[in-house]
Amino acid sequence: MIPVDDLGEPVPLPGPPRRVVSLVPSLTEAVLTDAVDPAVLVGATDYCTHPPELDVARVGGSKYPDVDRVLALAPDLVLANSEENRPEDVQRLRANGIAVWVTVAPATVLAALGSLRRLLATAWDVEPGWLVEAETLWRQREPVRATAVVPVWRRPWVVVGRDTFAGDVLLRLGVANAYADHPERYPRPPLAELRSCGADLVVLPDEPYRFTPEDGPESFPGMTPVHVSGRHLTWYGPSLVAARAALLSEIDRSLR
Repeated sequence: MIPVDDLGEPVPLPGPPRRVVSLVPSLTEAVLTDAVDPAVLVGATDYCTHPPELDVARVGGSKYPDVDRVLALAPDLVLANSEENRPEDVQRLRANGIAVWVTVAPATVLAALGSLRRLLATAWDVEPGWLVEAETLWRQREPVRATAVVPVWRRPWVVVGRDTFAGDVLLRLGVANAYADHPERYPRPPLAELRSCGADLVVLPDEPYRFTPEDGPESFPGMTPVHVSGRHLTWYGPSLVAARAALLSEIDRSLR
């Protein structure tokens, strides 16, 4: 039986992939674990920064990869994501006979880990130790003790809305997203609305926009800023093992 990806599309895999190109930073990190031979990864995007020692061919950005460069690497599997990568690039790769596994944008931490579990089990028949540990850690839920606005961009302001991985991460740590019921996943409210929404905290990640103590908090008077690693807040993979304690530490410090 031919396996299917998260979108239900067939991914013909005659055996464990030996040449992989990843177009998603978190998937790059998830594949390069002690459970999979690191030599299988032959290409990644310019934004694939983990593991830090990663030394493979670069194929451009996630939104606009150099598809010709990907094809030149002759991969037997390309990893993509429905939110980060363009359908036309996925279609072109498939038209050239390349198997592409597309993940969906997860709405919860456990859904993200489940997606990774299925990919790793299907492609390489492995269950990394970090995956088991992360699933155990993130089943825990802290009682809600604060509400937050979570910007991911400014000029214009873009915040985390409904059904997002980052929103579920924070909720499991006891912080409710002020825009969790918004009809959009990443709404663009005016700053005046953000300031008056009644949130206690403003959670400021360092990616995709690099918020800093000097760039971001000044726009939210009356809210306590919480500076966090964007990788801990939005990446799903091995980073989730350390993310829970690191994020909780920053939240606890802000609520003292």
